[in-house]
Amino acid sequence: MFTDEAGLYVQSGKGGDGAVSFRREKYVPFGGPDGGDGGSGGDIVFLAKKSLRTLSHIRSRRVFKAKPGQAGGKNNRAGRSGDHCIIEVPLGTIIRDKESNETLGDLNEEGDSIVISKGGRGGKGNSHFVSSANQAPSYAQPGKEPEGQDLYLELKLIADIGLVGFPNAGKSTLLSRLSRANPKIANYPFTTLYPNLGVVHIGDYDSYILADIPGLIEGAHKGIGLGIRFLKHIERTKGLLFLIDIFAENPFNQFELLMNELKCYHTRMLEKPFYIALNKMDLFPMEERDHILKDFVDRYEKSSWRSLSELNPITLISAVSGEGMDPLKQRLFKFLKAYENKDEPSSSFGPL
Repeated sequence: MFTDEAGLYVQSGKGGDGAVSFRREKYVPFGGPDGGDGGSGGDIVFLAKKSLRTLSHIRSRRVFKAKPGQAGGKNNRAGRSGDHCIIEVPLGTIIRDKESNETLGDLNEEGDSIVISKGGRGGKGNSHFVSSANQAPSYAQPGKEPEGQDLYLELKLIADIGLVGFPNAGKSTLLSRLSRANPKIANYPFTTLYPNLGVVHIGDYDSYILADIPGLIEGAHKGIGLGIRFLKHIERTKGLLFLIDIFAENPFNQFELLMNELKCYHTRMLEKPFYIALNKMDLFPMEERDHILKDFVDRYEKSSWRSLSELNPITLISAVSGEGMDPLKQRLFKFLKAYENKDEPSSSFGPL
């Protein structure tokens, strides 16, 4: 099950106690103290793993504890340090303190790690406390107590392109057509109840990640439908692909509603470059398609959204028949290559 939020309790390991010990050898009647130090307790460590896609394994367990350090021994033998508790999480995981809501970590790259709670320090054995006044100390330092903390994890998917559209716009079909993903597809609202990721392959060696964000509806930024839970997944994408159902009563109104939802969620969402794909062209005869495209483009050119893009970012496609898929796939890839090469990408993906 896809889980993008989880609460948990973590506790580092207690430090091992120092030992109280004296040499007891046959020919050493006045042997001195030889108590060893305790081992350090284990740390709580979060580690980002590319192979993970959800926080469900965190939510099902909820309590994570590192191992305590072992106590010191005689003959100045130090106790073994406790094993660290390594908690693996998906890329894009934000770690917050549950009480203060302070952000403690943000893990975005494979192998990123952070120590959230340090293990307790091991106590010193009685051999450390010898003095001129006390040649045989019977005291050893106890290990430091562990640190416990309630945390809250939030996952924001890291994808190259976020696929945005209303329910039944055809996003799942498009994702399955462009990639090898197999999302659930049916003709009713909110078929997709969690984001799906698909890898779009370009030739034998190149690829990019496309995220199908569950269908938004008007009022999503207020939490209506599944809104707030999934709008956050768009934040870290490099660009957006709006999928519009041209078979709907007012296709351009769909686009405006989606843009308004993004704007109300956060204005920085409008800074992302975007492309608009008008889907379901297969439902119209050839002679009507140019008219449908022109009508949408004319309304777009007159709208306030036009200022967000330098070029005309609109094209007709059919996710069902596959028409327009290859040009769309290549255009998105061209934009991403410019992004990765740190060129200044245009404020839209531009025309095909």
